[in-house]
Amino acid sequence: MGATAHEGGSQPADGTGTGVPDQRHHTAEDLLGEGRAVRARIGSADSERAGRIWWDADAADYHAEHGEFLGADTPGGDFVWCPEGVREADAHLLGPTADLAGSRILEVGCGSAPCARWLAAHGARAIGVDVSMAMLRRGAHAMADDARRVPLVQAGAERLPFRDGAFDHACSAFGAVPFVADSALLMREVARTLRPGGRWVFSVNHPMRWIFPDDPGPAGLTAEIGYFDRTPYVEIDDSGRPIYAEHHRTVGDRVREIVAAGLVLDDLIEPEWPAGLRREWGQWSPLRGRIFPGTAIFCTRKPHERRRPEDSRD
Repeated sequence: MGATAHEGGSQPADGTGTGVPDQRHHTAEDLLGEGRAVRARIGSADSERAGRIWWDADAADYHAEHGEFLGADTPGGDFVWCPEGVREADAHLLGPTADLAGSRILEVGCGSAPCARWLAAHGARAIGVDVSMAMLRRGAHAMADDARRVPLVQAGAERLPFRDGAFDHACSAFGAVPFVADSALLMREVARTLRPGGRWVFSVNHPMRWIFPDDPGPAGLTAEIGYFDRTPYVEIDDSGRPIYAEHHRTVGDRVREIVAAGLVLDDLIEPEWPAGLRREWGQWSPLRGRIFPGTAIFCTRKPHERRRPEDSRD
């Protein structure tokens, strides 16, 4: 996966509290200070800047906690779609693994790129793009001994630096989608870079999770925030500068973004929590996973252009 939602503490219901200090992010807190959580509108430039600031500061701690699960240092990487442990090797959401060879595949919000590396190890011509240079450097270091190297590009997901129709498929495993202010623009950008028939598959926090505090225990089972309140969750430093931002969209919002970008929604997967999985990941836990979904995986494609009747005439 790229990077799941920040686990810096419970999201305050009224947008005025502060997150509970979390030693899992001690390096980021040492560098940036203990951010104050607010609910506030934030535009594309500030949101992208906040993402770069946070993930650059948290890259080392994030990998110390989650790197093994993600296969960040596994030779050839690994492709894990979500904390529930859905793997592309089993799910084939981008198509049969054997068919990926030679395909041009873009990973959006790749983090340290274990997914893109896994795709490359199976013959794909993968490219990873992420806003955080620290994450990309971590990925470059991890792939030093891989048989196939993956080009990594630093860029925001709302302005993908690739030509129209450059890719056969695109994917994002908890990457950029929840962290950009204009996710509808992101959908249009991905659609632009896809060839007709190409798949765009992305995983995000299940939208219903927005209404609950980010707590894996019993406190995380009580709805406190309006599902239709799309005011972003933002953390700011002592100067008021945003250092983290996360944006909420309802299921309907996501579907409309997909359709408006000219894409077709083929499936919406809500992974169930595996019976034997005891691992907690931020707000994900066996307790919550037994009751409601934590992840939504949207499987879309760019349709082939329909030929007009006059196009088939001699």
